[in-house]
Amino acid sequence: MKDSGSPEISRRGILAGGAAAVAATHVPLADAQTATRSGLKPALAKVEMTVNGKRQAMELDTRTTLLDALREHLHLIGTKKGCDHGQCGACTVMVDGKRINSCLSLAVMHQDDKITTIEGLGTPDKLHPMQAAFIKHDGYQCGYCTPGQICSAVAVIEEIRAGVPSHVTGDLTAKTPISNAEMRERMSGNICRCGAYSNILEAMTEVAETRA
Repeated sequence: MKDSGSPEISRRGILAGGAAAVAATHVPLADAQTATRSGLKPALAKVEMTVNGKRQAMELDTRTTLLDALREHLHLIGTKKGCDHGQCGACTVMVDGKRINSCLSLAVMHQDDKITTIEGLGTPDKLHPMQAAFIKHDGYQCGYCTPGQICSAVAVIEEIRAGVPSHVTGDLTAKTPISNAEMRERMSGNICRCGAYSNILEAMTEVAETRA
């Protein structure tokens, strides 16, 4: 039985009340954007780094990623912006010889670092051995991921030669082998949606054997 002394509560009434509460506290998007524009200016910082052998000086918003500094400020568009979350590897560059996802690293963190992008590995007239091997073995299809794949591949071969172990390294006391298992594991952060993985491994193997 319904209690005559209690107000009737309907589903429609609950929804209407909730909507009213949200409306009362909601700040229109335009107002929020206006507040942001009228707020403090972004903090700027001077950053100097060596990119592909050339000293570069920039004044950047401290929130600028290394990827955006390379693409938008230095116009080195070979390095690609893929997922922008560090999951695809398209933005891979080398910093002091080690590969990183440039979309996850702030430019201000790289004061005086040496950055190598795909443009710094070779030229059309004088390709880097890994670039030439990718062409020979068709290690690319659409080509979007290729700059990151090549930068990562170069760094991977050097990692293995330096004896840096991976999750699949069986014997930490022995020389790390340049094997398919090692290369697959280390390249797993570079995604190729075209599926040219076997060709990429062939290119890496040729370079590793040639430079052994």
